[in-house]
Amino acid sequence: MVAVRVRPTRAADITSTDPASPGPGLRVAEHGSWVRWQMRKARPADESGRFAALHNPAFRKLFVGGLFTFLTMQVAGIARAWLAFELTGSNTGLGGVMLAFGACSIVAVPYGGMISDRFPKRKVLILAGLLQAATPVWLGVAVATGTASYWMLIAASVVQGAVISILAPARLSFISEIVGRESITNAIFLSMSTVQMARVVGPAAAGALIGVALFGLAGVFFAAGVLGALSVILLIGLPSGTPASRSGRSALGDIVDGLRFVRSRPDLMHLLAVSFGVVLVGFPHMAFLPVVAEQVHDSGSTGFGFLNASAAVGAVIGSLSLANLQRRRLRPFQTRSAVAFGVSLVVFAVMPTLYAALAVMAVVGATSSVFQALNNSLLLTMTPVEYHGRVQSLLMLSFSGFAIAALPIGIIADAVGIRATLVGLGILVLLVMAAARLAQPRGLPEETTL
Repeated sequence: MVAVRVRPTRAADITSTDPASPGPGLRVAEHGSWVRWQMRKARPADESGRFAALHNPAFRKLFVGGLFTFLTMQVAGIARAWLAFELTGSNTGLGGVMLAFGACSIVAVPYGGMISDRFPKRKVLILAGLLQAATPVWLGVAVATGTASYWMLIAASVVQGAVISILAPARLSFISEIVGRESITNAIFLSMSTVQMARVVGPAAAGALIGVALFGLAGVFFAAGVLGALSVILLIGLPSGTPASRSGRSALGDIVDGLRFVRSRPDLMHLLAVSFGVVLVGFPHMAFLPVVAEQVHDSGSTGFGFLNASAAVGAVIGSLSLANLQRRRLRPFQTRSAVAFGVSLVVFAVMPTLYAALAVMAVVGATSSVFQALNNSLLLTMTPVEYHGRVQSLLMLSFSGFAIAALPIGIIADAVGIRATLVGLGILVLLVMAAARLAQPRGLPEETTL
């Protein structure tokens, strides 16, 4: 492994046929059309600004399409949860739907990364997007005709879990190819802002429309399908992306190869371990916001909604405020964001009023979102393009797994109280970062790349 500092790109870099060439938006230039398209569309590496990546027409399409994709997830998720409660009238029924979604996501994530690396990413995004759009339409028809059943919800949740496991690594990898190594950080932060904007708008809109007589639950499902279709339409006209790698290995062989690659890179192992640790012990706080609203601040569902909105708004502000962060500063800010996340979680737990808690929750949302975006950016800049999907899928495992960690944490919260539990989670985040500092590989510069 050789540590290199990426230099400004020249025309010679853009036309290089070296698969590891770090030209803007280009990794593998085997197809002339891809090269010519990138030469027309890629922005110069020295341009900067908080919205710099949006100067790239292709990224603009992905940015808007990503917003539609995440709105589809949010709107369909709210509609599925509501239908589950209508059909079963129990929290167990709702939990079963969530379990089906989460379990399938965990199982499918490694295969999603492999598919992203093996096939042209635009085609992967289109096929997965069509499946994502079709599923809520199917449920909408079932609700409208009075034939909806619980097994349909379980099946739809399984499909949606698998689809997201494919969409996420493919979208992140495609972004890195389109905007180039020097603009990855800016593009990732902007993309993260769409996730948070969808968190603010999606649930509120879905909840309101369910109560509208002329729209109803079926209409919400249909709306989710339309949003998913719009995300697919925006992919039309983009190039297919990096040509598929032909390793000759089986699907399982490609997954094993990705694991071996990560094991051979101490810097990647360290980064993934830090992400797993922080996410597994810190991010489950989101599952207990209803308890904080009801038992701590006596504000019920209204307080719960405000806490979610505050976290999402903070995340949007955090993502946009660091969107023009220079690549050499990614590692320091990753550490600082994780430490700030742990501290803010402790402070949030002891806030005496709802208004104070809302202010601190915005900081919690901002720091957690920044930490997540920095991890994505670092992995993409430190990894060769042929491993982008598989490495990103490993990072996704931590976000799939924190839902499982919420169960034992919930048991602890029932025993010692939610305030003490949240304080403990914040302290654990700080301990993870202290351990990460001690275990950091020596001799690896901040801009380690291949």
